[in-house]
Amino acid sequence: MKHQILLPFFTAALLLQGCVTVEAKRPATLGPSDGTLVIVGGGMMPQVIFDRFFEGAGGRDAKIVVVPTAGAAAEYDESFRGVAMFKRAGATNVHLLHTRDRNVANSDEFVAVLSDAKAVWFGGGRQWRTADAYLGTKTEAAFHDVLKRGGVIGGSSAGATIQGSYLVRGAPKGNHIMMSPGHEQGFGFIQNCAIDQHLLARKRKNDMLPVIRKHSHLLGIGIDESTALVVRGNTAEVIGKSKALFYDIAMEKTLGEKFYISLDPGEHFNLESRRKLPAK
Repeated sequence: MKHQILLPFFTAALLLQGCVTVEAKRPATLGPSDGTLVIVGGGMMPQVIFDRFFEGAGGRDAKIVVVPTAGAAAEYDESFRGVAMFKRAGATNVHLLHTRDRNVANSDEFVAVLSDAKAVWFGGGRQWRTADAYLGTKTEAAFHDVLKRGGVIGGSSAGATIQGSYLVRGAPKGNHIMMSPGHEQGFGFIQNCAIDQHLLARKRKNDMLPVIRKHSHLLGIGIDESTALVVRGNTAEVIGKSKALFYDIAMEKTLGEKFYISLDPGEHFNLESRRKLPAK
């Protein structure tokens, strides 16, 4: 009888020990050491998201560069809705940056507009288009430099997903495909994470599970529409109207625990420890 009583506790201890081992071995999920990220789950953006983006940029007069490359059009001009959106919100210094030619993206002339930018915004569409155009080029390096100078990078929908290190829904064949060899790399503004969007509005809550099962080192992040994460260092704050979910495969291994943590606006999450932070 004594052995029967101890067995469940012994089993639980082994499972929990396994989770500790997984956490100890896997690389850390880290936000940018400098600057701010504003990661929006798509849909209409409430004013608080604009306010936090402008705050990270240093005000409405800061130089903002809008990147529409995730969209389907071959060319864009200053009439692009992403440019107009920021002007309506009060921005006075908005520029457009777009190409599908990697040679152009790797040229000093093209990159020059980013040299003194305080903010970059990635528009929606399909994230693989943005990755195909800029990954590994001088333009991508210049995006990272904006953060190193203490600026802000933001984006919505596809412009959210591109900010992670692992690119979900990157298949040119369709955004229902979560993992697509050859299109699995994002810009990595947050290291060792994958970011999904339109989470609850499009019933995507469980779509991240196969990703974190295959890539157990990743922290999965899912953001609903009209909602954003504001990331400074390793702290992510939820703002807007709905929820953000954080997925960790280690949670699935603990007894009776979900594989995600759900946060509401005003709540905070530590990316490195993968824990919800106490209310301030």
